[in-house]
Amino acid sequence: MTDESFAVTPGWLDWHRGPSKPAFTLPEGAVDAHCHVFGPAAEFPYAPERKYTPVDAGKHDLFALRDHLGVSRNVIVQATCHGADNSALVDALRAAGGRARGVATVRPDVSEEELRRLHDAGVRGVRFNFVRRLVDAAPTEALETIARRIAPLGWHVVLYFEAPDLPDLAPFFASLPVPLVLDHMGRPDVTKDPDGPEFARFLRFVEANNVWVKVSCPERLTATGPRALDGERHAYQDVVPFARKVVDEFTDQALWGTDWPHPNLKDHMPDDGLLVDHIPHVATTPAKQHALLVDNPMRLYWPEKATDLHI
Repeated sequence: MTDESFAVTPGWLDWHRGPSKPAFTLPEGAVDAHCHVFGPAAEFPYAPERKYTPVDAGKHDLFALRDHLGVSRNVIVQATCHGADNSALVDALRAAGGRARGVATVRPDVSEEELRRLHDAGVRGVRFNFVRRLVDAAPTEALETIARRIAPLGWHVVLYFEAPDLPDLAPFFASLPVPLVLDHMGRPDVTKDPDGPEFARFLRFVEANNVWVKVSCPERLTATGPRALDGERHAYQDVVPFARKVVDEFTDQALWGTDWPHPNLKDHMPDDGLLVDHIPHVATTPAKQHALLVDNPMRLYWPEKATDLHI
């Protein structure tokens, strides 16, 4: 493979290399339930069919950020740039020494042996992308097949979609025989009313189904900011009412994650320390913070330890 094969997508924003130390102290046992590893490409080449080529962001970088922020565990989600080759993900899970779980990408013809290998490495779910700019076609048929195959393992499906597409997709999602985890609150339009019909439709879908919601990526959803940069500890105020509504209404079903290293951002690259300082704005009491950061992700990804801790 030539060096040109690794050329970073023009305009790609590098991840923040000097994150601040959060003012908010995460509760003991906190989980970053949505982050990624990218390569490094020289060791784990990116998929030929990828839509983008990122800056490398490997496991050692992720673990350094984990320790800097005061996070105890990570849930590492397979990035689309690696396709269905989960090698970088599995390598990171094994290096984490039990402190990470994974969400993989698999194809319908994946072998039972491979599913068992992934499970043994720490994978507990599969991710499907329905964002039109990132996939060539809605992968409904593949998802239906894979959901049936992973159900006996106790895995779940992570879904990434945009708010306008939910009405068409909701009946299909509701038919799947596994729990659902929804990325980034279904990408609401935060210029609209959080009490309006579009976000209400999303909340009622959550209410009616076996669903968990990630109150993640305010930097991706924001329209007016302010940005989580230069010490700003009241960032992304336009996103706060949406995330707070999720946490208030579904306290036992909400998850949080950094989305490090923040793929495909076009506008700015946030300071991950300031993203931690965003948490108390959306989870406004210690009890809600503990549920969001410890109890809920432990029940979903480490149920054996959650039982031991009487969560």
